Amino acid sequence: MRLATLALLVSLGVPLAPAAHAQDGGAVLVFSRTTGFRHASIPNGIAAVRQLGETHGFSVTATEAPSVFSAAGLAPFDAVVFLNTTGDILDASQQAAFEGYIQSGGGFVGVHSAADTEYDWAWYGGLVGAYFESHPPGTPDAVVHVADRVHPATRDLPASWARTDEWYNFRRSPRGDVHVLATLDEQTYSGGTMLGDHPIAWCQAYEGGRSFYTAGGHTGASFAEVDYLGHLWGGLAWAAGWAPGDCSATVETSWEISTLDGDVNDPMELAVAPDGRVFVAERGGTVKVWDPQTSVTRVAASLPVTTSFEDGLLGITLDPAFETTGWAYLYYSPAGSEPIQRLSRFSVVGDAIDLGSESVLLTVRTDRDQGGHSGGSLAFGPDGLLYVATGDDTDPFDSDGYAPIDERPGRESWDAQRTSGNPFDLRGKILRVRPLADGTAEIPEGNLFAADGSEGRPEVYAMGLRNPFRISLDPDRGWLYWGDVGPDAGSGSSARGPRGYDEVNQARSAGFFGWPYCTADNQPYRDYNFATGSNGPAFDCSDVVNDSPNVDEAPVALPPAVPAWAWYPYAPSPEFPDLPNGGGRTAMAGPVVSASTPGGAALPAYFDGSVFVYEWSRNWIVETHLDADGQPLAFQRFLPSLDLNRPIDLELGPDGAFYVIEWGSGFGGGNPDAALRRIAYTGGSRSPIASAQASATSGPAPLTVAFSSTGTVHPDGLPLTYAWDLNGDDAVDATTPTATWTYAENGSYTARLTVTDTNDRAATATVPIVVGNSEPVVTAALPADGGFFAWGDSLRYDVSVTDLEDGSTEAGTIACADVVIQPGIGHDDHNHPLEEYPGCEGGFRTPGGHGADGENVFVVVDARYADAGAEGVGSLTGRRQVVLRPNTLEAEHYSSQSGVVVASTEDWSGALDVAGIDDGDWVAYDPVHLGGVPFVTARVSLDGSGGRVEFRADAPDGPLLASARVSPTTEGMPYRDVTVPIEGPDETITLYLVFRSDATSSGLFDLNWVRFHGTGAAVAEGQPRGLVAEYFPSPDLSGEPVTRTDPQVSFDWGTDAPIEGLPTNGFSVRWRGLLSVPADGRYRFTTATDDGARLWVDGVLVVDAWEDTGLRRASGSATLPAGDVPIRLEYRDDSRLAEAALLWTGPNVPFQTVPEALLTADPTVETNEEVAPVRTVALGLPHPNPADRSVEVEVRVAAAGHATVEVFDALGRRVLQLHDGPLAAGVHTLAADVSALPSGVYGVRMSAGEATDTRWLTVVR
Repeated sequence: MRLATLALLVSLGVPLAPAAHAQDGGAVLVFSRTTGFRHASIPNGIAAVRQLGETHGFSVTATEAPSVFSAAGLAPFDAVVFLNTTGDILDASQQAAFEGYIQSGGGFVGVHSAADTEYDWAWYGGLVGAYFESHPPGTPDAVVHVADRVHPATRDLPASWARTDEWYNFRRSPRGDVHVLATLDEQTYSGGTMLGDHPIAWCQAYEGGRSFYTAGGHTGASFAEVDYLGHLWGGLAWAAGWAPGDCSATVETSWEISTLDGDVNDPMELAVAPDGRVFVAERGGTVKVWDPQTSVTRVAASLPVTTSFEDGLLGITLDPAFETTGWAYLYYSPAGSEPIQRLSRFSVVGDAIDLGSESVLLTVRTDRDQGGHSGGSLAFGPDGLLYVATGDDTDPFDSDGYAPIDERPGRESWDAQRTSGNPFDLRGKILRVRPLADGTAEIPEGNLFAADGSEGRPEVYAMGLRNPFRISLDPDRGWLYWGDVGPDAGSGSSARGPRGYDEVNQARSAGFFGWPYCTADNQPYRDYNFATGSNGPAFDCSDVVNDSPNVDEAPVALPPAVPAWAWYPYAPSPEFPDLPNGGGRTAMAGPVVSASTPGGAALPAYFDGSVFVYEWSRNWIVETHLDADGQPLAFQRFLPSLDLNRPIDLELGPDGAFYVIEWGSGFGGGNPDAALRRIAYTGGSRSPIASAQASATSGPAPLTVAFSSTGTVHPDGLPLTYAWDLNGDDAVDATTPTATWTYAENGSYTARLTVTDTNDRAATATVPIVVGNSEPVVTAALPADGGFFAWGDSLRYDVSVTDLEDGSTEAGTIACADVVIQPGIGHDDHNHPLEEYPGCEGGFRTPGGHGADGENVFVVVDARYADAGAEGVGSLTGRRQVVLRPNTLEAEHYSSQSGVVVASTEDWSGALDVAGIDDGDWVAYDPVHLGGVPFVTARVSLDGSGGRVEFRADAPDGPLLASARVSPTTEGMPYRDVTVPIEGPDETITLYLVFRSDATSSGLFDLNWVRFHGTGAAVAEGQPRGLVAEYFPSPDLSGEPVTRTDPQVSFDWGTDAPIEGLPTNGFSVRWRGLLSVPADGRYRFTTATDDGARLWVDGVLVVDAWEDTGLRRASGSATLPAGDVPIRLEYRDDSRLAEAALLWTGPNVPFQTVPEALLTADPTVETNEEVAPVRTVALGLPHPNPADRSVEVEVRVAAAGHATVEVFDALGRRVLQLHDGPLAAGVHTLAADVSALPSGVYGVRMSAGEATDTRWLTVVR
C-alpha cells in the first residue's frame, strides 16, 4: 500500500523530518527493460536498490515484464525506478496506466539511460525532463557541481563532486522546466556539447506526482560508490514521498512577474522599504515611490541635476533603520557650474522626500568638459557602513578599446591613471563611510588607506575600477560584490594588451582591482605611448607604479592587483562557459540571498547563500552558490525564459520578491517600455498578468480616453474578471475588458485595471493620464535617422518643437534655448551620453573613433523639450531620438536575419563574418537612411559558388536599390571588395541584404562588412573623397566620356554596362586624383582586371598591363613620400566580362583595396603619361581553358633571370609548380598536368624579382 498520507503532506509542502527508513509497507518497482543498448551495470543497480531497501525498510520488486504497467499492477508501489531502460518499452495501454499512476501521486526515478527511452512518447519526455543526444567516448573523470545543498538527493554530496561515469549530452537543457540539483562542469572533461549549461540531476513535481532523474549510473562501479548511493537514495526517498524536499525553487511556473509601474523615465537604481514601498531614482532628478497598498506611483522629489555625459541622479538607498529614521541617501550631479557629484542624506516624510533636509556626506570632483563613467550605485553593508561606487570619469573613445592611459598634454580626460589608478582621487573607486546621526560621515577601520590621508583618500575601500555598475553586500559575511563594465576591444593586441572583459568582483577586504593596468584574472595591459604609437612593457600587476604626469603625487606605488572573481569578453567565455553569451556585455551584481534576512527567509531554502548576477545588455539573470573558498561553483540561469528589457537594478525585497527596473529598448533615455517590475515566488499558484493601454495619455480637457486590456492573460488559462478605476477614486468604473472615460477637469490621474482569477489572485496595471497639458512633439529634420557618418565627421542638427499649450519653436513661443540636444556614443545595447547642447540648430564633431575593428558602435542624438506645464499639472517632456551608423557596417551587427550564421573571419579587417549563406537568405539593418550615399561596397569571401548581394528596401522582396555581383575571389585574395552604385529613397528604411544565386542554392559566399560611401549624414568638408572617373564608350579612351566620382576602384560589372549610356563590352575608364600616403616607404600596387590596365603613381608608370585580355593581376612598386601624390589608373574592356580593382600594400598597410578615405577626387590632377616601358614578365592565356588533363601557358621574359611559375587554388595554396629557376629572355611555353586537381578556378602566377603576372584557369571534370 502506498504511503498516501505522507505523500500528501509532502506534496502540500508540510515540513517533515528526513526519514531514516521508509514507513512499513513501502515498496519500489525497479523496471529495467531494454529494446536498445543494454547496460552491463543493470544487475549492479538492481542489487544496489535492494540493499537500499534492506537498509531503509522498503521492499523492492525488480522486473522487465511490461505487463506490470496496469492500474492494479502499479498500485502497490510508492515509486517506479526506470533503471537504464532504453528504447520503446511500453505499449499504449501500459503508457496510459503509468500516466494514471503518476497523476494519482506516484513517484518516478530515472537512472542514466532512462533518458534514452520512449522518444515518441511526449508525456514521458516531460516526466524524465530531457532526452539523451550523445556522449563522449568512454567514462572520463569529471566534476559535478552541486547546486541544491538542501534537497535529500544532494545535501550530503561535496559541493564539487569528482567522479567517473558516461556523461550524457541532452537534446536540450531542461532548466526552467525542472529544478536542477547538480550540473556537470564541461571544462573538466572533453566532449560536452551543452555550452556550459549542463544539468546532470534534477527533480520536479509532474502532473500530481514526483519525478527525480540522475544521469549517473552507467558503470557497475557507480552502484558501489557511497556518494552515488546516497544521491540515489535521497532522490528515491523524495520521489516516493518518504522525505521532504523542494523541487519548485527554480521551476519557471513557480514564479510570476508583474509590472508595477510602466511609467518610469531613465530609471537608475531602486530601494525597497520595509513596508514594501519601492523608491526609484530617475536620471533626470526625479525620485518616485510605488505604494503596494494602492499600486499607485507618486513623485517623492525632483532634484535639479545636470544630465550631461553620464551625469544625473545616479543612486539611491535607504537607511538600515529606515522605519525609525526615515532617511534616504542619494548620489547625484547637482545642477550648476561646479563639476561635482554629491552624496547626501534626506528625510522621507510620508511619500515625499524633504529636499530642505539635505545633509551632504561626501563630495566627489568630476570633469564635466569631457565624458566619462559616473557610476553612482549605493548600498549598505550589514555593519551599517555605506558603500558608494564611482566611475573612472575617463573618456573611453580614443583608446581603441584598450587601457586609456594617454599622457599627452591636454589629454588628461583620456588618462584613467589620474582617477582609477590614483589613490588621492575618489573616482574609479568604491568608497566606504559610516553615516552619523548629525548628517556627516566618518572613516571606518579597514579601508584601503590610513585615516590621515597620507597614502591616499581614506574613504577608498576598493580602487582600480572602471565603471562599477551595481554593487551588493553579503548580509552575513559582509563581502562586497560589483559588476565592472569593461573596455570594448574585441580581441587582444600584442601592442596594447588583452581584449575587453566585463568583471564581477568580490572584495572580502580593501584592495586595488587593477584598472587601468590590468583586467580580468590580472591580464596586463602594455605601457602604450600615445604620442609615439609605440608600446612599452606589460605592467606588472603585482607591482604597479603610477607615474602618470596627471597625478600630482606620482610616482605612486599601488597595492598588488586583485584578480576578478569572474570575467567574460564579448565572445563566449572559456573560463566561465556557464555565463550565457550574446550581444554586448554590461555586468551587474545582484543581491546575495541570506535566510537571516526577511527577504531571504521568504524564499525556498535552495537560495540561501546564492549570489545573483545579471546582465543589462544580454538580458539574463544567473545565480551561483559558493565553494569552500568563496568562489562561484557554477552560474545557473535564473528563469531562462524570463523576458527582460535591459535590467538596470535588481533588489530583493523584504517579502522575498525580486524588484527590477528595466531601462527599456531604446539606446538613449525616455523609453516608453521602461518599467518597474516584480518577480515573485509563488510555488506554482500564479496570478494573472495585467496589461493596460490608453488611446491618449495627455491632452486638454475634456479628454476622452479609450482603454484596453490587450496583453492581459492568465499563465494557467484561468478565467478573469475586470475592474477599472479610471479616475483614482477607488470606485469601479467599468467591468469589461475595454473601457472609455472622459476627464472633464485638469489634473494628473492614474487609471488602474485590476484583474482577478477564480482563485482570488489579482494583478493590477496602471496608466498615468495628464489632463490640461499635452506632451510636446519633437521633430528632427537633421540628422536623418539611420544616416551614415565617418568617425571624426561633423554632424549638424535641426529640430523643431510643437506643443499644444506652449506653441512652437517656429512661431517663437517656445524658446530654442529650452531645447536640449545630447549626442552619445551607442555601443551594442547601451549609450554613453556626451555633452548637452541647447538650441534648435547647431552641430558637433564625432570622436575620432571608439573601440576596435568589429565593435558595434554608433552615434545616438537625443533631442528633448520639457514644456511649461499648466495650472495644477506638471511638466511633460517630449523627445526624438536618432541613430546614426558609421559608414563601415559590420555584417554581424544585423537587426534581424534569416538562414545565416555568424562565424570567425580570416580577413585582416573586421571581427566576424556572416556565413552559411544560401540562396534566399538575408540580413537586415534598421534604421538606415541612404541620403548622401551614392555607392556601397560589400566585403565578401568566396567560400562557395558566388552569386550576388541584393540591397532592398523594407522587405526581402522590397524595391531593389542595388545588386552586387560576387564572382570567385582572385588567387591570393580570399576576400574581395565589390562596389556598386546605390540610390535609396529619401526616408528611413530597413535595409535588407538578400543573397541570391541563379546557379546553386547553397554555399554562396561569406560577408564581412558593408561600407557606405559618401558624406552620408555628415557635413561635407573639403574636396570629395574618391577619384574622378571618366567612362568612355570605346576601349581606347576615345569618345565623349561620362564623368562621375567613384569612391574607389573595386568593380565587378560582369556582362552589365558600367554606367548608363555605355556599352556592355568595349569601353574604357580613366580614374585620377590624389592618394594620401600614410608614411614614407615602398608600396606595392596591384591591378586585378578583366581586361587591360595601366597605373601611374606620383608620375611613374608602375603597372602596364594594357594589351592584356582576360582576368589577370599585375603588380609594380614605387617608393613614395608621406603626403598626397597624384594617381592615375586607366582600364580597358574588350571581352565578355568586365571587372577592375586597384589594391596596394606597404608599411603598416595590409593588402587591400586602395580605400576611399585615402583618395581625393581632384579633377585638376595630371600625371606623367610617359611611354610604357617593356614589361619585365608577362603570361599568356592558359590553353585549353577550361582544361581537364594538360594545359600549356606561354611566358614572356624581357631579360634573363630567375623566375617562378606556380598554380594556386582559390585559397591561395600552391598546388603545382611549373618552373622555379633561370629563364632566358624571350618567349617560353610551359606545360602542366592538371588531371589530379579537383574542379575549380585556379590562378597561374609568374614572378621575377618584384614583377608578377597572374592568369586564371578553370579545371573541370
